[in-house]
Amino acid sequence: MARKRGSRPLPSRAELLDFIATSPTPVGKREIARAFKVAPGDRVALKGLLKDIERDGDAERGRKRRLQPPGALPEICVVEITGIDDDGELFAKPLVPVRGEPPIIRVLPGPHGGAAGVGERVAARLTRIDAGHYEARVIRTLGAGPERILGIFRSTGEGGIIEPTDRKAKDNYLVLLADAGGASDGELVFAEALPARRLGMKRARVIDRLGDMADPRSISLVAIHTHGIPVDFPPDALAEAAAAKPVELGSREDLRDFPLVTIDGADARDFDDAVWAARDGELWHLIVAIADVAWYVRPGSALDRAARERGNSVYFPDRVVPMLPEALSNDLCSLRPHEDRACVAMHLWIEDSGRLHRHRFARGLMRSAARLTYEEVQAAIDGRPSKKTRPLVEPVLQPLYAAWRILDQARSRRGTLELDLPERKVVIGKDGRVEKIEPRPRLDSHRLIEEFMIAANIAAAESLEALRQACMYRVHDAPAAEKLAALADFLEGIGIPGLKLSKGQVPKPRHFNQILAKVRGTPFQEVVHELVLRSQAQAVYSPANIGHFGLALRKYAHFTSPIRRYADLLVHRALLMELPAMEPNEFAELGEHISMTERRAAAAERDALNRYIVAFLAERTGARFSARINGVQRFGLFVTLDETGADGLVPMRHLPEDYYVLEERQQRLVGRRWGRTFTMGDRVEVLLLEADTTTGSLVFELVAGGGEEKPAADRGSRAPKRGRAKRRR
Repeated sequence: MARKRGSRPLPSRAELLDFIATSPTPVGKREIARAFKVAPGDRVALKGLLKDIERDGDAERGRKRRLQPPGALPEICVVEITGIDDDGELFAKPLVPVRGEPPIIRVLPGPHGGAAGVGERVAARLTRIDAGHYEARVIRTLGAGPERILGIFRSTGEGGIIEPTDRKAKDNYLVLLADAGGASDGELVFAEALPARRLGMKRARVIDRLGDMADPRSISLVAIHTHGIPVDFPPDALAEAAAAKPVELGSREDLRDFPLVTIDGADARDFDDAVWAARDGELWHLIVAIADVAWYVRPGSALDRAARERGNSVYFPDRVVPMLPEALSNDLCSLRPHEDRACVAMHLWIEDSGRLHRHRFARGLMRSAARLTYEEVQAAIDGRPSKKTRPLVEPVLQPLYAAWRILDQARSRRGTLELDLPERKVVIGKDGRVEKIEPRPRLDSHRLIEEFMIAANIAAAESLEALRQACMYRVHDAPAAEKLAALADFLEGIGIPGLKLSKGQVPKPRHFNQILAKVRGTPFQEVVHELVLRSQAQAVYSPANIGHFGLALRKYAHFTSPIRRYADLLVHRALLMELPAMEPNEFAELGEHISMTERRAAAAERDALNRYIVAFLAERTGARFSARINGVQRFGLFVTLDETGADGLVPMRHLPEDYYVLEERQQRLVGRRWGRTFTMGDRVEVLLLEADTTTGSLVFELVAGGGEEKPAADRGSRAPKRGRAKRRR
C-alpha cells in the first residue's frame, strides 16, 4: 500500500528511544505514530518494533500500557512530602519501589488539592523533567503516613514478627508472608503499621531492609533511622561537590609561609582548623585558619539545601554521617598537610593578660605543615617527641603552649563553668565489633585547641557586630530557678551547703564552681558534677544575643567548624558579606532548626554509644560490676557502671525486699520497714541480668551497697506488714 502524502518511513530504534526518554509522561503507540507521521500501513511494523524495545528492556509499560523509560515513575503516584527548601518549595519521595537512587520530586499545588506539609502523603500527577527529576502536581492530599516501625524481623512459617528497637514499644508486630518483602530472619527492617484489627496482634508491612542485625555495623543504622538522620545526598548536590576545584591564590592572603598545623583526634576524618602562634613585640599573634567552606557551598545551591537540612555532621563509633559530601568534607575542605587549601583566617593579637587586643579576618590560601594528634603534641611538649614532632617543638609547639597558658589564665579569671565529666570511647575492631571501651583522655593539648577556638569565636562575634551584620550567636541562658532549687535540695540532703543567692541575685558560673570545689575528692564528686550539668539551660543558636552563661562571655558565635556545622557556615557568609538577606523571623526560625538538628545528632550519637556498650556487655551476663546510682525513680534505680560508663536499670523487684518511698527533694528511695536508703551518688554493686541488644537496655540486680538499715530500736511501728510490703514493691 502506498504511503499517504505527508507520511514518512518508520522511525529508527534510536529515534523511538529518544522520544520515549524525553516525553514528560508515558506515551502510547498512537502518540508515537502521530508524532512520527507513520503511515497506517506501517503501524503493524511499528508495533513490532516497540515490542522489541520492550523485550530488550529499553522501555517498559506503565499505566494503560503506555511506554516509559526503565525505572521511570508512574504518571499517577502517591508521594510523601519530605522537606521544604529556602524558597518554600516542597520536595517528596515516591512510595513505590525505585531502581537505584530515588529521584528528586518537586511538588506543585494542583487544582483540586491544597498545600501539604512535611510528612504528609499526596496523590500526584508526575511530569518527568529528566532521568532523575520530576514535577508533581497534587491531585489529593491523603494525610499523614502510617506509623513507622524500626525493628528486628523474626521469621515464622507464615511470615514473621517484628520486634521494635524502641524500648518504649510494648508490642511486637505480625507480618504476613505477602508483606515481608523478602526479609530474612534477624534482619533489621523498616516497616509501616497496617490498619489495626479488633483482635489479635498489630500488623505491619516491611518497606525497607537495612541489613543483618547480627552485623555490629547495624547498631549505628538503628540510631540513624530511629532519629531520622538524613543519609543520602541528592544527586545534584553530589554533582556540585564532584565539580568543585581547588582554588588559586588570586586576591587571597598568602599564608603558606606560616607553619600552621592541625591538631585533632587520632580517628578524625576531616581537618577544618589549623593554628599558629608567635610573639609579636609586646603581644602574641595567633592565627586560627578555618576551611573556606563558603567558597564551595553557595547560598541557594543544592549543596546548601542539603547542608541546611542536615544542620551538622553526626559522629558514630564506626562511621560519620557528614553535613557535606566527602568530595568536600574529606578532600577540598579538609586542611590536609602539604596541600594548598582555601581558608578563612582569623588573626588575633593577645595581650599578656589574655585580653583580645585586636583582630582581623581574611580569605587566604594556606598549606598545613603537619597533621598532628593530641597525643603526639602532648608527648612532644612533655619531652617525648617523635620523629615527626621533634622539628616542630621549638618553632611551632612551644609558642602555641605559651599563648594557650595566657588564654587559660584569662579563662580562670573570667570564671567559666568548670565541669569535669568523664567521657568514654568505644574502640571498634576490624570486624566491626567492640574491642574495648576506654576513658577519653583530657590533655593540655585538648585545652589548647579549645581555647584557640573560643578566642576565634569571640572575635567572629565582635567582627560581625562591628560590621553591623546579622549574626547567628551561640547563646547559653542562665539556669532556671526551679532547677536551681532542685539542686539546692539535693546538696542540702547530702550535707553540702548549696547555692546561697540573695533575693534577685543572678547566678554566675563561679557560684557553681564553688560547689564543685567543695565536693572535689569526695564520693559525691561525679554525681554533683552531673547534677550541675543537668541544672544548666540548653545552649542554642539564635540571632538574639543573650550571652553565653557557661563561658562567661557577653558575645559568642561558632566560627571554627563550617565543615560539620551549618551555624559556622552562616557566620562565615556574614563575615564575607555573602549572607543572603532574610526576614528577622526567618533567620530566627533557621536558628531554631539548626538547634534542633544539633539535639537530634546528640541523641543519635548517645543512642549508638549506649547500644555499642550493651552489645559489648551482652557476653558478660551474670557478671558483677561496681556502679554508682545516677537516678532515682518510683520504679527503681538507674545506675552507671564504673568500668564502661554503661547506664542501666535496677527495677524495684530487684532491690532488697521492703516498701520503698521516693523522696524527690533528696533524690532517694527510703524503705519504710527496714529504713534502707538509696540516694543518688551511692556506691553499689550490681549483677547484670539482661543485655537486650534489640532495645539497647540493661537490667541489673542489686547485690550490695546503698545506705545502712536503721537500728532495730529505731524501726517505727508504722511499717506495713511483710505480705503487704511484697505486694507494694
